[in-house]
Amino acid sequence: MSLDTQGVSARFARSTTAVDAVAERGAQQRDEPQTPTLFRFATAGSVDDGKSTLVGRLLHDSKAILADQLEQVQRTSAERGFAHGEFDFALLTDGLRAEREQGITIDVAYRYFSTGSRSFVLADCPGHVQYTRNMVTGATTADAVVVLVDGRKGVLEQTRRHLAVVALLRVPHVIVAVNKIDLVGFSAEVFSSVADQARTVAAELGIRNLHVLPVSALEGDNIVDRSERTPWYGGPALLELLETLPAADELEKSLEPLRLPVQLVLRPQGGLAPEVAADPAEVERLRDYRAVAGRISSGSVRVGDRVEIFPSGIATTVTGIRSAGTAVDEAFASQSVSLEFADDIDTARGAVVVAEGTLPAGRKEIEVELFQLDARPLTPGSRVLVKHGTTTVQAIVAQIESRYDLDALVHEPAQALQTNDIGRARLRLAGELPIEPYEASRHGGSFLVIHPSDGATLAAGIARD
Repeated sequence: MSLDTQGVSARFARSTTAVDAVAERGAQQRDEPQTPTLFRFATAGSVDDGKSTLVGRLLHDSKAILADQLEQVQRTSAERGFAHGEFDFALLTDGLRAEREQGITIDVAYRYFSTGSRSFVLADCPGHVQYTRNMVTGATTADAVVVLVDGRKGVLEQTRRHLAVVALLRVPHVIVAVNKIDLVGFSAEVFSSVADQARTVAAELGIRNLHVLPVSALEGDNIVDRSERTPWYGGPALLELLETLPAADELEKSLEPLRLPVQLVLRPQGGLAPEVAADPAEVERLRDYRAVAGRISSGSVRVGDRVEIFPSGIATTVTGIRSAGTAVDEAFASQSVSLEFADDIDTARGAVVVAEGTLPAGRKEIEVELFQLDARPLTPGSRVLVKHGTTTVQAIVAQIESRYDLDALVHEPAQALQTNDIGRARLRLAGELPIEPYEASRHGGSFLVIHPSDGATLAAGIARD
C-alpha cells in the first residue's frame, strides 16, 4: 500500500506528492554526492508509546553510538534483567537517573548524529501531561515532529494534545509513527485504522503535511531499513523520510523575504593586526569601514540587493557581504554574516535588515498565543519584558482572552495562565516591534515573555494574524 502525502502548510506550500515519490527521490539523493544539510526533528507521544526506544534504535541502526556507550547500556540492561532484545534501547536517551528508574522521559534529551546526506539534531520530548512545556521547547525549532502512537491503543488524548501543540507551532512536517506493529501481528488492517484516526485529528487541527508509517522500535522494522514483514506498506522507512524532507532553512531561502536582526555594528577599533597593516588595499578599505552583523533568520541576500532598515525605513544597497571573515557574493538563512551598505545609515542593535518592499509594520499591541513555561501565573496587568529577535522592550499583559482546552481542543474563558497552559492574550508594548504573523514567518512571529526582575522566561509566544 502506498500512502499519499499532502501539501505542506500554507507557509510551506508546494505541490502535493506521494510518499513513494519521496522514497524514490531519497534513493536518488543517496546515490548522488551532496553537501550534508542540517535537519532538526523532535519525538512526541503518550507515555510508554516507545519514544526513547525508537530514538535509541534509530541511533543504533544508523551507527551513531560510540562503543563505550553501547557497552555501558548493554551492562545496565543485563543488570536489570531486560529480556526483550539485545538491550534496552531507551537507555541510550533517558540519561537522568529518575528517568531510568521510572522508565519515563522527564526532560528533553538532545542527540546529534549524521548520515551520508544529512546531519540531524534530535529532541526526545517527554510524554506526560505535566511536561507539555518541555515538549513545546523541543518542537518550537523543529523541522519535523515524529508523533508515536501505540498500534494496540490507537490515537489517545495525549496524542491529540501533542498534535494540537504541533499545529499551533506550525511545524513544517508531521510524521505519525504507528509503533509496536509487531505486537499486532504486522496487521495492515490495524495500521489502516490507526492511520485513519490520525488523519481525522490532523484534519480537525488543520495539519496538512502528514506522513503515516508503521514501525517497530524494538524490532527495528521500518526505522532505518524497510521491513519485509510489512509488504502491504510501500512507503519509505523513517530515516529515509527524514533524509528527504526539506528543512525549514531550505524552504526559507526560497519562500521568505530577507530578515536579518542586527546584533551589533562593526567599526575598526584600536590598531590593525600586522598582516592587515601590511596590506595597503585592506588598510584603505577599513578606513571608513562600517557594517552590521547578525544571523539571517529568513531569506537570502546578494551583493547589489536593495534593502530597507526597520524602524527607520531607509533604503540602501548591499555593497559587501562577509561570512567568517571571508567576502562572499550571497548568504542564506541561518548564516551569520556582516553586511556593508552603500550609504552611511544610523543603525544599531535591534534594527532589522529586510528585503526592499517587505518592510514590516511596527506594532505596539499584539494578539498572541502564549505557552506558559514558568510556575508563576500570568495575569492581566502583569508587567513583563518581550524579547523579539535582538530587541527587548517593556510590556504589559493587557488581557488574557482564553485558555486552550487540549482535551476538547476548544478555547475556554480564563483569567490567568498557569504552568503548561496555552492561551490567547493581548500584549501592549512600550516600543514598536516588527512582529509578523507566525503563520507567515516562524522567526518573525515568535518571541519570549521574560520576568523583568529575575530574567526568567515566563512564556513563549507566537503572534496571531
